[in-house]
Amino acid sequence: MNLYYYRAGSAPAEARTLDADLCVVGATAAGVAAAVAATRLGRTAVLIEHGGAVGGMTAGGLSMTDIGNKRAIGGLSREFYRRCGAHYGEAEEWRFEPHVASAVLADLLAEAGVTLFTRQPLAGVEMDGQRITSITTEGGLTVRARMFLDTSYEGDLLARAGVSYTVGRESNAQYGETLNGVQIHPTHQFDLPVDPYITPGDPASGLLPGIEAAPAEPPGTGDHRVQAYNFRLCLTRAPGNRISFEKPDGYDRREYELLARYFAAGWGAEVFRKFDPIRGEKVDMNNHGGLSSDFIGRNYAYPEASYAERERIFQAHVTYQQGYMWFMANDPAVPPAIRERWAEWGLAADEFTATGGWPHQLYVREARRMLGDYVMTEHDCRGATAADDVVALAAYTMDSHNCRRFVRDGRVWNEGDVQVAGFPPYPISYRAIVPRRGECENLLVPVCLSSSHIAYGSIRMEPVFMILGQSAAAAANLAIAGGCAVQDVPYSQLREQLQRDGQVLSWDDLAGELGEVV
Repeated sequence: MNLYYYRAGSAPAEARTLDADLCVVGATAAGVAAAVAATRLGRTAVLIEHGGAVGGMTAGGLSMTDIGNKRAIGGLSREFYRRCGAHYGEAEEWRFEPHVASAVLADLLAEAGVTLFTRQPLAGVEMDGQRITSITTEGGLTVRARMFLDTSYEGDLLARAGVSYTVGRESNAQYGETLNGVQIHPTHQFDLPVDPYITPGDPASGLLPGIEAAPAEPPGTGDHRVQAYNFRLCLTRAPGNRISFEKPDGYDRREYELLARYFAAGWGAEVFRKFDPIRGEKVDMNNHGGLSSDFIGRNYAYPEASYAERERIFQAHVTYQQGYMWFMANDPAVPPAIRERWAEWGLAADEFTATGGWPHQLYVREARRMLGDYVMTEHDCRGATAADDVVALAAYTMDSHNCRRFVRDGRVWNEGDVQVAGFPPYPISYRAIVPRRGECENLLVPVCLSSSHIAYGSIRMEPVFMILGQSAAAAANLAIAGGCAVQDVPYSQLREQLQRDGQVLSWDDLAGELGEVV
């Protein structure tokens, strides 16, 4: 099984130099949308991906699409879901199989004639003052371009270009928010007391893996922590298509002792809560409850780590989640009824065939976040503030997965989960996808955009990333045409282009036509 994030020396040799109008770094769905949009506007585009697959989470297991309101999704993003629907003989499909998403994205790239390179990690960035002139990959490829887009989940290009960014959670005080920083909520929490110590009741014996010794800071305190990562698994019970869960090399039973104790305390009613049905007799399995597939607290170094260190973190997540799946199907600590039902499931053999049914993409829910002249915050989500240079609408719940585990009153607690809804779609500012004035003049950042931690929890949905990718490409086209910095693109011209592209820019225009909320 060839499953990895990065292998030193594995980049195919590409000792050549290419020239393009746009260089898009990160073949996420946002990157695909950006590259395709650029070619449709008559520009040449080169798409660079550090890994071996295209489509990010959209083609990497996140098949039960997170949607705030479908009416807020237009342009290429909506076209993608319609193309998925056409595969199944429907107008649209939002719960597709991963291989279908991959095929649709590949078709879009092929039709547009986008030049694509995979397994080409970023090695260097050349600057001339405040402009990127070229990037170089580990395979020796150099791409010179007039405009660059960082559409990765990690934000490596923006960091190398000297653009301001942050990692972690701001304090509530920084932007006058209420849901940022340390948060201890009842959702995705241990609903029953579970002892955190290696020897139950004995603090001197030490803590079980993944539990921090330090107490939680006061609510709203900022820190370096980011919400947990996991893999979104595509599972099936179809006998001819099911790969049984295997015990991974490096399996450590101690990682699941908390779960064993949780079951012993009487938990188990919602174990299958996030087995969300998708097409093809399959489910998209996500984290749920106090302890599940999220590897809480083990990803703090990831955003700014080297490729080699990210590989270590990636493999640790693989081992943990493979071990979790095996534990649930085999360990006698799991109640028999749950264990037997779990063992009916397995990885879908017709998905991710190059990696034995396991997704190629780690769900990097947040990493770096740019600091632009406009920072999206909780106030934007709630409608208290509204940008007037809108390039997309976001609509999802303010959603943060847990960030750590700690001990209080002799029991284990999760910290960081936030799930707050109850607001209509809201605008995302153009200034949130371009660097601060005075920083890089030919870079746009539609994924690691300028946002607080909690607002990013609402914005960070794949349909929105695709919308922002297309909007960024439209802005890059105008910057080239006008010979100006991205910060100086006339918004009136950009808005006209986005409207021609079918983007939804105003919720008020649709207020009487509310779509289905999923």
